[in-house]
Amino acid sequence: MGYYPVKPQDMPYDEEYFDRYRERADSEIGRALTSARCDFVARHYEGMVLDVGIGCGQFVAARPQTFGYDVNPAGIDWLHQRGLYMDLYGTKVPAATFWDSLEHIPEPAAAIAQVEKWAFVSIPLFQGGEHCLRSKHFRREEHIWYFEDRGIRAWFAAQGFECVESNDEETRLGREDIRSYAFRRVGHE
Repeated sequence: MGYYPVKPQDMPYDEEYFDRYRERADSEIGRALTSARCDFVARHYEGMVLDVGIGCGQFVAARPQTFGYDVNPAGIDWLHQRGLYMDLYGTKVPAATFWDSLEHIPEPAAAIAQVEKWAFVSIPLFQGGEHCLRSKHFRREEHIWYFEDRGIRAWFAAQGFECVESNDEETRLGREDIRSYAFRRVGHE
């Protein structure tokens, strides 16, 4: 697990960022990713989900009983317009998704503490420091946390979660070095 300090005020979250994600979502791979993410959650859990870091809202829009939390003003506006905004830090949630977002959160343990049962994560993984520094996922203006597979598993275990599923479906769909995880809080079925 690695840490790279990024100041929240330096992160590029704005309307342009939101629009870039809208373009990505409205593509063959974007639609396939959203479908795969919906199927991934459905294999383990039914019910209300909080999507943390909504991109352009594609997962929120695709899955019933899904609300969103974001720090991008454009994403927050999108959620409020649809009555789907939920403050991650204001309430406990039974399940949350972190599709390409956990690595952006300054204090991820505080976010995960709000999750009562299930955390679903897609995240870039690295084979060590050199791989990380060469990767397109080394983003000095956005990514704070960097993980190897064993690191993210150990980190979630320290937060009280066990890994129930891990797969490389997003990589097989065309993304580079991405792994998805279903983590269940120990003691919750």
